[in-house]
Amino acid sequence: MADIVDILTQKLGASAVLTGADVSARATSYWDASPMQAKAIVRPTTTHQVSDVLALCHQHGQPVVTHGGLTGCVQGSQSGGGDIVLSMERMNAIEEIDTVSHTLTVQAGAILEKVQADVAAAGMFLPLDLGARGSCTVGGNVATNAGGINVIRYGMARALVLGLEAVLPDGTVLSSMNKMLKNNAGFDLKQLFIGTEGALGVVTRIIFRLQPQSTTRNTALAALPDFAAIPALLNHLKSTVGASLSAFEVMWGGYMRAVTEEGWHKAPMSRDYSHYILFECEGSDPVRDDDRFMEVVEQAFEKGIIIDAVIPKSEAERRAIWAIRDDFEAIVSVKPVFLYDVSLPISSMEAYVSDVEAKLNDLLPTGRLFTLGHIGDGNLHFFVQAHTEDPATREMSDRAVYEPLAACGGSVSAEHGIGLEKKHWLSQSRSAAEIGMMRQLKHLFDPKGLLNAGVVVDP
Repeated sequence: MADIVDILTQKLGASAVLTGADVSARATSYWDASPMQAKAIVRPTTTHQVSDVLALCHQHGQPVVTHGGLTGCVQGSQSGGGDIVLSMERMNAIEEIDTVSHTLTVQAGAILEKVQADVAAAGMFLPLDLGARGSCTVGGNVATNAGGINVIRYGMARALVLGLEAVLPDGTVLSSMNKMLKNNAGFDLKQLFIGTEGALGVVTRIIFRLQPQSTTRNTALAALPDFAAIPALLNHLKSTVGASLSAFEVMWGGYMRAVTEEGWHKAPMSRDYSHYILFECEGSDPVRDDDRFMEVVEQAFEKGIIIDAVIPKSEAERRAIWAIRDDFEAIVSVKPVFLYDVSLPISSMEAYVSDVEAKLNDLLPTGRLFTLGHIGDGNLHFFVQAHTEDPATREMSDRAVYEPLAACGGSVSAEHGIGLEKKHWLSQSRSAAEIGMMRQLKHLFDPKGLLNAGVVVDP
């Protein structure tokens, strides 16, 4: 029997298949600089070619791992020496920006930031946005049901997808390229591929719902006296600016101090406050929106919710403030460091974070905890610097973060997914019946267990 790499090379051409040093020259992921491992990297340019690759691998019993931008945080794209990597990097075309229907048709390998720029140039707005925008792909965003900074107003990736095309593990192409907001003609099959992390099929093309561009944008970084002021400020903003609130990001004081240490970001205000909120409002009334925003901020001062604030006066200043939230290199440069993504009711957050801190101090005394989150949608992120090479460190850190979630009905994943990394903890957030149904779906779509094997659940 011919080698599968030779078969794929003959089918797609030599330029589409990378092997040997061309594979190991790539990093495992955005988070892991070690050399990538794979039998070959296959780079199709069309849905038809993706279908050919998966059909051939299915016939030959060849495991396949899908790669997008490799910015995922849960080892969902981890490949081994026996795997074929299916990279979507050459399927990056923006096929159509329809300013009448307010839709975008795009291939899955397109980089989110490039898509945002092209959509903006056409006078439209794609609400999907997250810190990894310069590297992540829209197909990966859809496959993981990405969240990000605009969820509080526009919802998760799922809420922005009108239609998509996907290829099943056996090569079958399933196209649901729908442009309509309303379409109740039978089962909504695209939902099978949104948030399922590539376990059921490979997303190849997407139709996103677009929004008109806002004509005003107001931003503030506010310092708060304590955690209780966070929900108070959120309620104040929701009751005043309402739907124009597009971002509400929290940074605990420890996070702010870490990312504004000497040599990193410049602190725009005192670094000694308890909590910081970065919030943003977008609107369409240049005459009134700026004044209304200032009025709302002043009211928060008068109520004692805010004790200090910085309002950027230029786009450069705005980006500098956002960089404090988005660029945590100062923290992740201290290895080993573990990133967590959880969700829970806002009313439980203060006690939960205290529980995590106490448990971490007990299980991993050398650990340092840094906390931030989107919080308006119930999402928190932790960074834990271990300050030890003990192999048991990760298990201790995981226990400190995940075990206290049970008491408040939280989820071990808010927006990053499960991948391989969180499978052990999935049962804390999903019932046995739910996990059983996930396994049945995996077996139905991928009975040989060849596509992204082991991600989320085993077949």
